[in-house]
Amino acid sequence: MAELNVAVVSAERSLWQGTAKSVVAKTPEGEIGILPGHEPVLAMLVEGPLRVEQSDGTKLLVAVHGGFFSVSKDSVNVIAEVAELAEDIDLDRAKTALAAAQAAGAENEAAAIRRAETRINVASVAKGLR
Repeated sequence: MAELNVAVVSAERSLWQGTAKSVVAKTPEGEIGILPGHEPVLAMLVEGPLRVEQSDGTKLLVAVHGGFFSVSKDSVNVIAEVAELAEDIDLDRAKTALAAAQAAGAENEAAAIRRAETRINVASVAKGLR
């Protein structure tokens, strides 16, 4: 069975590396799904979840805040500006950050709101709350 070799890194650290059945990422044009044998791709990432179905069937969720990914043969490299594994996200802290950003209401808070919403979405899905 064909597999993808996947590496997820951020500016701060390497988050995950392993084999996967599929990867789904959010680009400016929408979501893109990658399976083994996919054509080469280089794309930007926007705020959103990165979903990896590992070879053993377990799901990996990552909150991605910008960056890009590349697909070459059966390798997927995700290079995020900022990224967090779902299990590392403090859901209460993310909800507090969202409330603070919404209360500020300024245009420059839009990015903070998107970041907080992405973190809440990813953490909630991982915990089975959505």
